[in-house]
Amino acid sequence: MLELILDLCNLVGGFLLAIGLLALLPRAGDDLGRFAARLAPFGWIVGIAALVCGGYFLIVHLVSGPHVFHFEIVGIAVGVLLLWDRLRAGAVARRLGGSGELPASGAQGAGLVLSIFGIIAMIVGLQGLFTPD
Repeated sequence: MLELILDLCNLVGGFLLAIGLLALLPRAGDDLGRFAARLAPFGWIVGIAALVCGGYFLIVHLVSGPHVFHFEIVGIAVGVLLLWDRLRAGAVARRLGGSGELPASGAQGAGLVLSIFGIIAMIVGLQGLFTPD
């Protein structure tokens, strides 16, 4: 069951990280942006679940498992990035004078790196769903 939670966290967390690039898709970008806006308030829950499940499997596989898998490394990274983004969003909103709007940077700079990692996390999540345990 925890494997499924980790894979779903990789999928959903990757989607939330990759929305900067996915919103640029010609026909589906607006719909994906609206869906991500509805899902974004729950990103911190996905981040905590990814950290907990990824950390658990990392400890288990370091102590008694065959080797460390990339699923847990990506899950830990997704959790850290989602929670880091939430903390930084509060700091940026305070700097903007309380307007609450974040600058759109999903297509360049650090936002592009996060978006590409989000797409990688989505692929790893899909791989985890179809890989037998």
